[in-house]
Amino acid sequence: MKGVFISLEGMEGTGKSTHAGLLAEFLRGQGHIVIQTAEPGGTPISLKIRELLLSLDSRDMDHMTELLLYNAARVQHINEVITPALRRGEIVITDRFSDSTLAYQGYGRGIDRQVIATLDAAATGSLRPDLTILLDIDVETGLRRNKAINKKDRLELEDITFHEKVRKGFLEIANQEPGRIRTISCSDSIESVFQKTKDIVVAFLDRLK
Repeated sequence: MKGVFISLEGMEGTGKSTHAGLLAEFLRGQGHIVIQTAEPGGTPISLKIRELLLSLDSRDMDHMTELLLYNAARVQHINEVITPALRRGEIVITDRFSDSTLAYQGYGRGIDRQVIATLDAAATGSLRPDLTILLDIDVETGLRRNKAINKKDRLELEDITFHEKVRKGFLEIANQEPGRIRTISCSDSIESVFQKTKDIVVAFLDRLK
Protein backbone atom coordinates (compact mmCIF):
# COMPACT_ATOMS: atom_id res chain seq x y z
CA MET A 1 0.00 0.00 0.00
CA LYS A 2 1.27 3.48 -0.80
CA GLY A 3 1.78 5.91 2.01
CA VAL A 4 -1.36 7.44 3.52
CA PHE A 5 -1.58 10.95 4.94
CA ILE A 6 -4.24 11.53 7.64
CA SER A 7 -4.84 14.79 9.49
CA LEU A 8 -6.92 15.59 12.54
CA GLU A 9 -8.33 19.09 12.68
CA GLY A 10 -10.51 21.18 14.94
CA MET A 11 -10.61 24.15 17.27
CA GLU A 12 -9.26 24.27 20.80
CA GLY A 13 -10.40 21.56 23.21
CA THR A 14 -11.54 18.96 20.68
CA GLY A 15 -9.04 16.33 21.79
CA LYS A 16 -7.06 16.08 18.56
CA SER A 17 -3.85 15.03 20.28
CA THR A 18 -5.64 12.36 22.28
CA HIS A 19 -7.36 10.90 19.24
CA ALA A 20 -4.23 11.09 17.10
CA GLY A 21 -2.47 9.00 19.71
CA LEU A 22 -5.31 6.50 19.99
CA LEU A 23 -5.52 6.16 16.22
CA ALA A 24 -1.77 5.66 15.84
CA GLU A 25 -1.79 2.98 18.56
CA PHE A 26 -4.72 1.18 16.95
CA LEU A 27 -3.20 1.19 13.46
CA ARG A 28 0.14 -0.05 14.76
CA GLY A 29 -1.77 -2.88 16.38
CA GLN A 30 -3.13 -3.70 12.93
CA GLY A 31 0.39 -4.06 11.59
CA HIS A 32 0.85 -0.65 9.99
CA ILE A 33 3.96 1.50 10.33
CA VAL A 34 2.67 4.82 11.64
CA ILE A 35 4.35 8.20 12.09
CA GLN A 36 2.47 10.40 14.56
CA THR A 37 3.32 14.08 14.40
CA ALA A 38 1.83 17.53 14.99
CA GLU A 39 1.90 21.12 13.77
CA PRO A 40 3.52 23.47 14.28
CA GLY A 41 6.30 21.03 15.13
CA GLY A 42 7.59 17.64 14.12
CA THR A 43 11.20 18.79 13.59
CA PRO A 44 13.72 20.72 15.73
CA ILE A 45 13.39 23.85 13.59
CA SER A 46 9.58 23.63 13.51
CA LEU A 47 9.46 23.21 17.30
CA LYS A 48 11.50 26.39 17.76
CA ILE A 49 9.03 28.21 15.52
CA ARG A 50 6.18 26.70 17.58
CA GLU A 51 7.64 28.16 20.77
CA LEU A 52 7.73 31.59 19.17
CA LEU A 53 4.19 31.31 17.77
CA LEU A 54 2.53 30.17 20.99
CA SER A 55 4.57 32.08 23.54
CA LEU A 56 2.68 34.56 25.69
CA ASP A 57 5.60 36.91 24.99
CA SER A 58 4.52 37.06 21.32
CA ARG A 59 1.26 38.90 21.94
CA ASP A 60 2.29 41.72 19.58
CA MET A 61 3.03 39.41 16.66
CA ASP A 62 1.64 40.74 13.38
CA HIS A 63 -0.93 38.49 11.71
CA MET A 64 1.15 38.21 8.55
CA THR A 65 4.21 37.27 10.57
CA GLU A 66 2.13 34.57 12.19
CA LEU A 67 0.99 33.24 8.81
CA LEU A 68 4.52 33.16 7.41
CA LEU A 69 5.89 31.38 10.48
CA TYR A 70 3.24 28.66 10.30
CA ASN A 71 4.15 28.07 6.66
CA ALA A 72 7.87 28.05 7.44
CA ALA A 73 7.34 25.40 10.11
CA ARG A 74 5.25 23.38 7.65
CA VAL A 75 7.98 23.38 5.00
CA GLN A 76 10.39 21.75 7.46
CA HIS A 77 7.72 19.34 8.65
CA ILE A 78 6.90 18.18 5.13
CA ASN A 79 10.51 17.86 3.98
CA GLU A 80 11.87 16.15 7.08
CA VAL A 81 8.95 14.02 8.27
CA ILE A 82 5.87 13.73 6.08
CA THR A 83 7.25 13.24 2.57
CA PRO A 84 9.96 10.72 3.56
CA ALA A 85 7.42 8.63 5.51
CA LEU A 86 4.92 8.64 2.64
CA ARG A 87 7.65 7.59 0.23
CA ARG A 88 8.40 4.65 2.54
CA GLY A 89 4.75 3.61 2.32
CA GLU A 90 3.95 4.49 5.92
CA ILE A 91 0.86 6.09 7.45
CA VAL A 92 1.36 9.67 8.65
CA ILE A 93 -1.06 11.03 11.25
CA THR A 94 -0.71 14.74 11.95
CA ASP A 95 -2.43 16.87 14.55
CA ARG A 96 -3.19 19.90 12.29
CA PHE A 97 -2.12 20.80 8.75
CA SER A 98 -3.08 23.44 6.18
CA ASP A 99 -6.79 23.47 7.09
CA SER A 100 -5.85 24.97 10.46
CA THR A 101 -4.01 27.82 8.77
CA LEU A 102 -7.03 28.66 6.64
CA ALA A 103 -9.37 28.44 9.64
CA TYR A 104 -7.23 30.42 12.09
CA GLN A 105 -5.41 32.92 9.90
CA GLY A 106 -8.06 33.16 7.18
CA TYR A 107 -11.39 32.99 8.96
CA GLY A 108 -10.11 33.95 12.41
CA ARG A 109 -7.58 36.67 11.59
CA GLY A 110 -9.22 37.83 8.37
CA ILE A 111 -6.15 37.51 6.15
CA ASP A 112 -7.05 37.37 2.46
CA ARG A 113 -7.70 33.72 1.60
CA GLN A 114 -6.06 34.00 -1.81
CA VAL A 115 -2.86 35.12 -0.09
CA ILE A 116 -3.14 32.10 2.21
CA ALA A 117 -3.74 29.77 -0.74
CA THR A 118 -0.75 31.14 -2.64
CA LEU A 119 1.58 30.74 0.34
CA ASP A 120 0.21 27.29 1.07
CA ALA A 121 0.86 26.10 -2.48
CA ALA A 122 4.44 27.33 -2.23
CA ALA A 123 5.00 25.76 1.20
CA THR A 124 3.33 22.41 0.57
CA GLY A 125 3.66 21.90 -3.16
CA SER A 126 -0.15 21.50 -2.97
CA LEU A 127 0.22 18.44 -0.70
CA ARG A 128 -3.09 17.55 0.97
CA PRO A 129 -4.03 14.83 3.43
CA ASP A 130 -5.74 11.82 1.87
CA LEU A 131 -8.22 11.89 4.74
CA THR A 132 -9.03 14.56 7.32
CA ILE A 133 -11.02 14.01 10.50
CA LEU A 134 -12.57 17.27 11.71
CA LEU A 135 -13.43 17.07 15.40
CA ASP A 136 -16.13 19.62 16.16
CA ILE A 137 -17.45 21.05 19.41
CA ASP A 138 -19.12 24.25 20.53
CA VAL A 139 -16.62 26.95 21.36
CA GLU A 140 -17.45 27.45 25.04
CA THR A 141 -17.15 23.74 25.80
CA GLY A 142 -13.86 23.46 23.92
CA LEU A 143 -12.28 26.42 25.72
CA ARG A 144 -13.58 25.17 29.05
CA ARG A 145 -11.93 21.79 28.45
CA ASN A 146 -8.59 23.46 27.78
CA LYS A 147 -8.92 25.60 30.87
CA ALA A 148 -9.58 22.49 32.93
CA ILE A 149 -6.22 21.01 31.90
CA ASN A 150 -4.44 24.35 32.39
CA LYS A 151 -3.56 24.70 28.72
CA LYS A 152 -2.52 28.28 28.09
CA ASP A 153 -0.87 29.78 25.02
CA ARG A 154 -1.17 32.90 22.88
CA LEU A 155 -4.19 31.61 20.95
CA GLU A 156 -5.98 30.76 24.18
CA LEU A 157 -6.00 34.47 25.00
CA GLU A 158 -8.14 35.31 21.97
CA ASP A 159 -11.75 36.24 22.70
CA ILE A 160 -14.67 33.94 22.04
CA THR A 161 -15.58 35.80 18.82
CA PHE A 162 -12.23 34.79 17.30
CA HIS A 163 -12.78 31.14 18.19
CA GLU A 164 -16.32 31.25 16.79
CA LYS A 165 -14.90 32.46 13.48
CA VAL A 166 -12.35 29.65 13.53
CA ARG A 167 -15.01 27.03 14.14
CA LYS A 168 -17.16 28.47 11.35
CA GLY A 169 -14.11 28.30 9.10
CA PHE A 170 -13.48 24.65 9.80
CA LEU A 171 -17.11 23.75 9.11
CA GLU A 172 -17.14 25.70 5.84
CA ILE A 173 -13.91 24.03 4.72
CA ALA A 174 -15.44 20.64 5.51
CA ASN A 175 -18.55 21.47 3.50
CA GLN A 176 -16.38 22.42 0.53
CA GLU A 177 -14.43 19.12 0.60
CA PRO A 178 -16.79 16.36 1.77
CA GLY A 179 -14.77 13.71 -0.04
CA ARG A 180 -11.68 14.36 2.05
CA ILE A 181 -13.01 15.76 5.31
CA ARG A 182 -15.28 13.83 7.68
CA THR A 183 -16.78 15.72 10.61
CA ILE A 184 -17.33 14.10 14.00
CA SER A 185 -18.97 15.76 16.99
CA CYS A 186 -16.67 15.34 19.97
CA SER A 187 -19.24 16.28 22.60
CA ASP A 188 -19.60 12.56 23.44
CA SER A 189 -17.14 10.41 25.40
CA ILE A 190 -13.59 9.81 24.21
CA GLU A 191 -14.50 6.18 23.58
CA SER A 192 -17.48 7.08 21.41
CA VAL A 193 -15.57 9.66 19.39
CA PHE A 194 -12.65 7.30 18.86
CA GLN A 195 -14.94 4.51 17.70
CA LYS A 196 -16.37 6.82 15.02
CA THR A 197 -12.87 7.95 14.04
CA LYS A 198 -11.64 4.37 13.83
CA ASP A 199 -14.60 3.29 11.71
CA ILE A 200 -13.96 6.08 9.19
CA VAL A 201 -10.23 5.36 8.96
CA VAL A 202 -10.64 1.58 8.66
CA ALA A 203 -13.24 1.97 5.90
CA PHE A 204 -10.95 4.42 4.09
CA LEU A 205 -7.93 2.11 4.28
CA ASP A 206 -10.02 -0.86 3.14
CA ARG A 207 -10.92 1.01 -0.03
CA LEU A 208 -7.23 1.44 -0.82
CA LYS A 209 -6.52 -2.30 -0.83
